[in-house]
Amino acid sequence: MALCLILGSCYEPERDCEKYKTGSFKFTYEVGDITKEGRFTRTEDYSVDYYENKIDSSTVRWFNDCEFVLQDINSKVAIHYKIISTTDSSYTFQYKSAVKDPNKKLIVKTGTAIKTN
Repeated sequence: MALCLILGSCYEPERDCEKYKTGSFKFTYEVGDITKEGRFTRTEDYSVDYYENKIDSSTVRWFNDCEFVLQDINSKVAIHYKIISTTDSSYTFQYKSAVKDPNKKLIVKTGTAIKTN
């Protein structure tokens, strides 16, 4: 029994982040009570998002294979992403504002992106 606890506490999810640095992806997100689907294409330097008949572009700055910041080209809003686990076709990530605002509570959200190419 103790061995199960020891082995279970050492479990780390798979994180093969390198294969998700570039490519085309789809994801779901919620607006109120409605679940919607978006897609994006990411290169080493840029990410282009397609959602709700809009196109939005951001620069990509990688800190390591599993963490990066997207900065919107127009608004300059920056979002920090961390890949927390991967599968053979998708990755789960956490994201939050990259700029700390002392007047706002920091909200961390989770999502999943599925590689389509």
